Amino acid sequence: MALRGRNKLTDERYFFVTTTVVRFLKVFDSPQVCDILISNIKHYRSKYKFAVLAYVIMPSHFHWIVEVNPEYGTISDIMRDLKRHSSVEITDYLKNNNFYNDIFEREAAGLKEQTRKFWMSSFDDEVIRNQHMFWDKMNYIHKNPVEAGLDLKPEAYKYSSARNYVNNDHSILEVDISQAGVIIR
Repeated sequence: MALRGRNKLTDERYFFVTTTVVRFLKVFDSPQVCDILISNIKHYRSKYKFAVLAYVIMPSHFHWIVEVNPEYGTISDIMRDLKRHSSVEITDYLKNNNFYNDIFEREAAGLKEQTRKFWMSSFDDEVIRNQHMFWDKMNYIHKNPVEAGLDLKPEAYKYSSARNYVNNDHSILEVDISQAGVIIR
């Protein structure tokens, strides 16, 4: 996977990242699949010592803002491992679902040492350059489920850090809410 200039961002710490399931499959409609992704985030947060500042898991993709710790790894390291290992666990969980399994196998056709493909090959990231950009991306993340018609209020959506900020609810995933005040509109 090409780094697209990421090797020049070794000192950057704050990133807004989006990654998507192949064919925009809505596998994250399942709480069990969301929980697998959350478990992987927790594991790699411990390994790479990054902080989650905001997140949302949508039916076919997820967004997050992370603060990386360059001493332990880059955003590319984090995303490589998170995508690799979560895809193995999620496709294994979904292997008895013929619809999904057939697509995952077709998407992996021609790939070396891979029998199923879950995530699209790359991920999108933007360096967070200032507090205005941080708030803009965070508000985007938190409004996403409401605008998609998945819930009425950002903080009501189970797999969103809006719950952390509005209700101080860290039961799904601990989020560092100390770095910025947030206005959810």
